[in-house]
Amino acid sequence: MNAAVVAEDLRKRYGDTVAVDGVSLTVGEGEVFGLIGPNGAGKTTLVRCLTGTTEYDGEASVLGAAPDEVERSRIGLLPQSFSPPERLTARELLEYYAGLYDDSRDPEAVLEEVGLADDADIWYEKLSGGQQRRACVGITLINDPDVLFLDEPTTGIDPTGRRGLWRVIERLAAAGTTVVLTSHSMDEVERLSDRVALLADGQVVATGTPNSLVEQHGGDPRLVVQTEADAEALTEMGYRIEEGAGELTLHGIGATDIADAVEALSAVGVSYESFTWTEPTLEEVYLELTGRRFGRERSRSRVVAEDGGERMATEGER
Repeated sequence: MNAAVVAEDLRKRYGDTVAVDGVSLTVGEGEVFGLIGPNGAGKTTLVRCLTGTTEYDGEASVLGAAPDEVERSRIGLLPQSFSPPERLTARELLEYYAGLYDDSRDPEAVLEEVGLADDADIWYEKLSGGQQRRACVGITLINDPDVLFLDEPTTGIDPTGRRGLWRVIERLAAAGTTVVLTSHSMDEVERLSDRVALLADGQVVATGTPNSLVEQHGGDPRLVVQTEADAEALTEMGYRIEEGAGELTLHGIGATDIADAVEALSAVGVSYESFTWTEPTLEEVYLELTGRRFGRERSRSRVVAEDGGERMATEGER
């Protein structure tokens, strides 16, 4: 795997505040690499270092050159906060930014790609927040970059629009574009990223594929049964069982094992009000490694009542 982005012992201070504290990572060509962490973890500052928009200590390179020396047309950057001229339409904005490069993409094709073809003649200031963010993504893509840095790209975009932009990122990666992505959305990171780095206090606490990190640090899938029965009644079921107030947790229950587990409960005469099946996510990984919960996402889980009714669980129910 050829490296497109490299950081070695990267450090950045703002006065007495250490924003990036010895970060080392390598992003391969054509890879989607996610940076995960709450506000203040160092994600945005790290992106600024890697794009040459702030000074830093340590070593970094993008496409084999220092971040502030790489050919700018080969990089795309969407910062968290970006305010293009408001009295230009979406089409005029893309045409303007296309004119800044010797070789750029067709603005009409980009408008179509980011879902703004039908709203291309509306002033930027009149677009909704989600449409404005789409326009900003389009501006970032207009030079057809080899490396794309996206800092919270779907902020303010509705669920349908988010999924549309996810498909755009997936197509870009499939065509060989390297993408460095920061996001608070765990489902976004898990869907898009080949690998992720978890940041806390400016440091990388873990790096790997989403699946490998969940397997190593997220714990096992589990079935939480709301019941007055005690764990002794289930000793022959073969599961690791944890007893709590008014509930029993059966560990190691995969999605395909739920029916067998419920059948086993009935076989030993255990009645229950409901059960919740929970699959660990990167949120649990981050909590396990840092002791902090920050994401807006919840574990993938569902609640099933004894009568068969099913609904999604809420954070407070687990």
